[in-house]
Amino acid sequence: MRVLARFAFGLLCMAGSVAAASQDLSIDAINSAGDLSMKPEKGPSPLLIKAQVLLDRARFSPGVIDGRDGENLQNAIKAFEKARGLQVDGALDEELLAKLNETSTDPVLISYTIADEDVKGPFIEIPDKLEAQAELEKLFYSSAEELLAEKFHMDIDLLKELNPGKRFDVAGTSIVVANVAPAGAAEDKPEVEKIEVVKSEKALRVLGKDGAVLAVYPASIGSEEKPAPSGTHTVRAVAPDPVYTYNPDYAFKGVKAKEKFEIKPGPNNPVGSTWIDLSVESFGIHGTPEPEKIGKAHSNGCVRLTNWDVEELAGMVEKETPVDFLD
Repeated sequence: MRVLARFAFGLLCMAGSVAAASQDLSIDAINSAGDLSMKPEKGPSPLLIKAQVLLDRARFSPGVIDGRDGENLQNAIKAFEKARGLQVDGALDEELLAKLNETSTDPVLISYTIADEDVKGPFIEIPDKLEAQAELEKLFYSSAEELLAEKFHMDIDLLKELNPGKRFDVAGTSIVVANVAPAGAAEDKPEVEKIEVVKSEKALRVLGKDGAVLAVYPASIGSEEKPAPSGTHTVRAVAPDPVYTYNPDYAFKGVKAKEKFEIKPGPNNPVGSTWIDLSVESFGIHGTPEPEKIGKAHSNGCVRLTNWDVEELAGMVEKETPVDFLD
C-alpha cells in the first residue's frame, strides 16, 4: 500500500529528530514547491502559499493569502476535496496537490511593477469609531501596501516577507505578488443557480445549474447578539462602492449616536467595497475593511466576505438569485 506524504493541518509538529528546514521564499522556490515532507516553521510555508493561491484561483477561497495554516485554509481544502470527489480531511497530500496543480498551469507568484495609480493615494488614517469615520470624505486605503495587499488577496505581512527591503510607495518598483488573476479568468462567468450561506461552516457556497459547487468563500455570519436570518431569500440588487448608513436601532456596541448617519464609500467602509442587497430588510452580503478577520470574528448580522471575494461573487449573481441560509 502506497503511503502518501501529508500535511495534517492543525497537527504540524513532527518528531523531534526531524530538523526544521529553513523556508526559501524566493519566487522560484514557491512556484515549484511540492515537498510534503518539509516541516513548516512559524513563518509562511512555500507550499501553503502555493496551495492558497491555487485554491483562490479555483474559487475555493482561503481568505487572505498568508502562507500559514488556519481554519479558513482547512475549510477551503475540505470544500475542494468534496467537490473533486476526494477524501474530505483537510490535509494536503500528494493526491490533493496533484488536483490543485491541474486547475492551472500559471505560476502562483509573479513579478509586478508598482504603477502610478497604486501610489497616488490619497491615503488616510482610518479612525476606529463609526461616528469619526462619518466625518471623512471617503474611506480610502490607509497606505500603498494595504492597497497592494488587497489587490493581490494577500496578508500585508506576507507581502513584506516576499519583498524584504522593498518600498511599496514608489512607482516603478518591481515586487513579488500572488498571481490571483490568471489569463482568461475575467471571461469565465459561471451560471449560478443559488447561493447557500452555511452558518455552521462559516462559509458561503455558490451552486451552478447542475448543483455543482462553483465557488466557496469563508464568511463571518452574524453573532449571538445579531444573528443572521434563516430561510430562503433573494438578491435584490448589487451596489459597488456603497454608502453605509448607520441606524441607531442597530444598537451596535460602542456607538452612541441617537440619529442616523452615513459613512462615505471606499475599501475601508464598514461594509467594504461591495454590497449585495437581500430581500430580507437591512441584511446583505458585503465586504470588509479587515479581511484577516473573516471567519474568525462575528459580523453584525450580515454575511461578511473579503472585498475581493464579494466583488467576484457580485459578478456572478443576478437579481432574484436565491440565497438559502442554512443552520
